[in-house]
Amino acid sequence: MRLFGKVRTRRPQPGGPPADGSAPSPSSTPDRSLARAARMPRASSSAGRVSVRRMPERAKHAERDPFDVPRWLRRYGLMAWLLIGIVIVVAMVVFATTRIQAVFIAVFLALVITSVLYPVVSALARVMPRALATAVAMLGSLAVVAGILTYVISSVAGQWEDLADQFGQGIDDIFEFLETGPLPVHFTQAEIYDWINGLVAEAQEYVSQNAGTLAGQVLSNAGAVALIFTVLALSIFVTVFFLLRGGDMWRWFINQLPARSRESVHRAASSGWYTFAGYARGTVIIATADGALAFILLAIVGVPLAAPLAVLVFIGAFIPLIGAPAAMVIAAVVALAAGGIVDALVVTIGIALIGQIEGHLLQPLVMGRQVSLHPVVVALGVTAGTFLAGLLGAIIAIPLLAVVWAVYSALHVPDPPVEGELPDPRGIAEGVQRRRQRHNESADAAATEDSASVGGVRG
Repeated sequence: MRLFGKVRTRRPQPGGPPADGSAPSPSSTPDRSLARAARMPRASSSAGRVSVRRMPERAKHAERDPFDVPRWLRRYGLMAWLLIGIVIVVAMVVFATTRIQAVFIAVFLALVITSVLYPVVSALARVMPRALATAVAMLGSLAVVAGILTYVISSVAGQWEDLADQFGQGIDDIFEFLETGPLPVHFTQAEIYDWINGLVAEAQEYVSQNAGTLAGQVLSNAGAVALIFTVLALSIFVTVFFLLRGGDMWRWFINQLPARSRESVHRAASSGWYTFAGYARGTVIIATADGALAFILLAIVGVPLAAPLAVLVFIGAFIPLIGAPAAMVIAAVVALAAGGIVDALVVTIGIALIGQIEGHLLQPLVMGRQVSLHPVVVALGVTAGTFLAGLLGAIIAIPLLAVVWAVYSALHVPDPPVEGELPDPRGIAEGVQRRRQRHNESADAAATEDSASVGGVRG
């Protein structure tokens, strides 16, 4: 073949056809398999048989790549790094939330109000425009809250003098009990008054020495009050748009995502919103029921400030496990100071009955299956939230845990559950020990056999 003026010929390959295209001769095509067989040592009779010895286990392990880790270690190591990444992301989110805590509280309140008023707005939107339905729902809820606050303030103003007299009488009863009661140590009224006057003098001295610091705290508290009103105004503003255009806002967000992930994100978010809305509505209903029952109980017993104490019970119901009982204990203390031990005992029994009604009737009936968290998870979540963010953390811990679990359940496809009894841990441990013992025995036997075979070859 001529290429750029030169003739290039093919070099004959060993075992291949000649370059001129003629048929290969038998002598020019050696059989490679026969050649390899000729080079291999033949097995002779049993007397001259070659002994093939096995490589010792230590040599096998010595030739292994030091960077070749087991497959299970690679898998769990990757899972550990993924878990570390998730923890870092969660920590960053928590840190960012603490920096804009007011905005977070406003959005959280807006979501709670939206979950409560959304069914009302949807029902009104069937007979009127949605904007008008939103306005009616918002104005109606604000009117209800304003009416309750007005009633509470008027009741406090009307019963304040009676409460002060009853409180003073309760203090005198306590002094009399300390002076003439069955306690082994008695205090005279003069000693008690001297002790109280000493405390008052120390308080006055502290105020005079720290007047500047206290003034700064007063100003900061005034700023906190202004911040509270700002958060409330922002939450109401956001709630209006959530009720009016919440669906359009969510549709816009979904359209910004890749098409392959829209369905899974929408499914997870819908499950989380269903859980959060159910928890918020259920908590509001249960808190209202607790407050109403507490008001009826305190009014029947004749405890003063029944309405403010009922509102306190309503607010405390938003803190799981400890909120409502703590508020009712305060009501029992007020009953003790105002009416004596009998009224306090009646209020305490009524508090226990209200707690039983809430736990065994209202919680299963209102919450249903929307929030299915174990009591241990609830207790740990409330405790962790309290340590991380104080009262706010105690309030938002349970809904956040419920939403996270709902999102995980929506995205995760579980394997079939385990049926029957689980193996006994003691039996599992004994089985592991037996397998380890058999492995060690087989390793020792293999090492002995290798040593014997090496010695035979050398001999």
